[in-house]
Amino acid sequence: MEKIIDFKRFKNDPEYRTIILTVISGIFLLISWLGLLKDVLPFDPAIISIVISGTPILLEAAEGLITRFDLKANVLVSIALIASAAIGEYFAAAEIAVIMMIGEILEDRTVRKSQESVKKLIQLTPQTARIKSSAGEKEISIEQVKIGDIILVRPGESIPVDGIIIKGHTSINQSIITGESMPVDKTVGDEAFVGTLNHLGAIEIKATKVGGDTSLAKLIRLVKESEDKKAPVVRITDRVATVIVPLAVLASIVTYLLTRDITRLVTILVVFCPCALVLATPTAIMAGIGNASRKGILIKSGEALENAGRIDTIAFDKTGTVTSGNPEVIDIISLNNRYDEDTVLSLASAAEKFSEHPLGKAVYVKAKEMSLNIAEPQKFKIILGKGVMALINGKNVMVGNQKMIETTEEQSQFIKSYENQGKTVLIVEVEDSVIGLITVADKIKNKSMETIQQLKEMGINKILLITGDNKNVAHSIAKQVGINDIYAEQLPEGKVHVIEDQLKNNNKICMVGDGINDAPALAISNVSVAMGALGADVAIETADISLMSDDISKIPELIDLSKKVMGTININIAAPILINFAAIMLAAFGIIGPVAGALIHNLGSVLVVANSSRLIKYRMNHSPPKKIKNLNMHYPLKTER
Repeated sequence: MEKIIDFKRFKNDPEYRTIILTVISGIFLLISWLGLLKDVLPFDPAIISIVISGTPILLEAAEGLITRFDLKANVLVSIALIASAAIGEYFAAAEIAVIMMIGEILEDRTVRKSQESVKKLIQLTPQTARIKSSAGEKEISIEQVKIGDIILVRPGESIPVDGIIIKGHTSINQSIITGESMPVDKTVGDEAFVGTLNHLGAIEIKATKVGGDTSLAKLIRLVKESEDKKAPVVRITDRVATVIVPLAVLASIVTYLLTRDITRLVTILVVFCPCALVLATPTAIMAGIGNASRKGILIKSGEALENAGRIDTIAFDKTGTVTSGNPEVIDIISLNNRYDEDTVLSLASAAEKFSEHPLGKAVYVKAKEMSLNIAEPQKFKIILGKGVMALINGKNVMVGNQKMIETTEEQSQFIKSYENQGKTVLIVEVEDSVIGLITVADKIKNKSMETIQQLKEMGINKILLITGDNKNVAHSIAKQVGINDIYAEQLPEGKVHVIEDQLKNNNKICMVGDGINDAPALAISNVSVAMGALGADVAIETADISLMSDDISKIPELIDLSKKVMGTININIAAPILINFAAIMLAAFGIIGPVAGALIHNLGSVLVVANSSRLIKYRMNHSPPKKIKNLNMHYPLKTER
């Protein structure tokens, strides 16, 4: 027996325990149906099934009815169980109880949702900090850090507190707080946030916020509060049950008063039992979730799948969602007849060869892709916030911004024209002479424009872009993909406020994001979608749905599948009701008894399962996409060079 049942798990895992008990209950129901053990047991084996599977139903129904006066499906089931057992129809009672428990198991398996989001956030906070004092450096626990302490943070380390940089220059990846697309160059006087990553130089930070007052702690509270605000959805079967329960009781009582036949009364109650209704939602949702998983869409709950088809508003984060999140070289422009474009890129990539800056890496990667000759720099120097200097084949080469390299009025206007197109411009100078420009940008994903257009064609006309980037960047990207509602320069709290405003206007909103800074907004939305492959773990844990391939074109498929699932659920509800009403007429005239009634109404359960199984292979009917003009899709990076 121990090999079949894990008793330790049976004791500690309620879901496992319910499954095992339901299996045992089903076995005794089968034994009763086959007429086995008649000579062994002094009672009908179906009674064991009634006790095992019926007791939880009776207790739950009693609690709901007494404490909240809930007329849910289990109330009618309880009445039918008691009535059937009272007149000796044990098989009918047991059959109802077992089917109800099977439906409960299926539903429980579809509504479980991960609760690890807050833990993921907490793990981002460093547990120790390196304090600098007159006595030297000392590593202490994060709980011992006080406001005013001087913290030393080396390259590659996470910043342990919120504070102000008082010494050093660096590039910090602070996307978890601000959602900015690239690391930001920072120097003395700039703010630094807990949990953000120090990329380049060693810096000293004066702590201004510690413990529960830090930006990350505030983000953790936002996620908790947002998850608490999400109201539970009333199950369709329970809504139907509020009508069926009083109707069934009334019909059975009227029939008894007219016929004085207790068997007919019980038969009507049995026929009215919503076994098929209990299966209607979970079977369709399980099939839908299975279908979605084959498409790379991970849906964590049946509630999320139901709600996806009801949304009328979608809010997109920008970086990593609508855009790729990685800088790429867009243009190479020669400004000197002696240097062609390949030479400009070759010299720039040589100067950036040892650079750890994302912009420099993008230049180097582009040169490698083009198989250009990249010389070894004899000297190399980083000028933080400005660019790099290198000695290449005996010539001084500089690559940087206008803070580092002087340009003529004409060159400045030329540079500005590219910046207005949504590009970051790197100036390439050789021996004090500007020879060319290289533009770098974070490009829009190939399917972003098509996806937005498809969503509009599906009737979702309210589409928002919510981003931590500035207004110029946000409007540039939104215009190219076809989004009209833009919310720029939004920190996590701002994103939550935008979502809350939509909810106050009774909009059914879906939030799509990939970053930790999106987590609070994801948690409070009606439906939340995380870009799985590149998204932060906490965003994936908080979100209801994850796109494992980072392909936002899956969102229209998700919505279409949800609507198909909801349509299937409606059929699953309607068909058994019609069958049950036909059986009620037969029961009222005494044509069928409780056992026959139970078998007939189970026909509805068979139809429900068969109808739901069609969802497993369902495919969206894709119409040929309209041709979209390929605009130069990119937007500027905030990182200065």
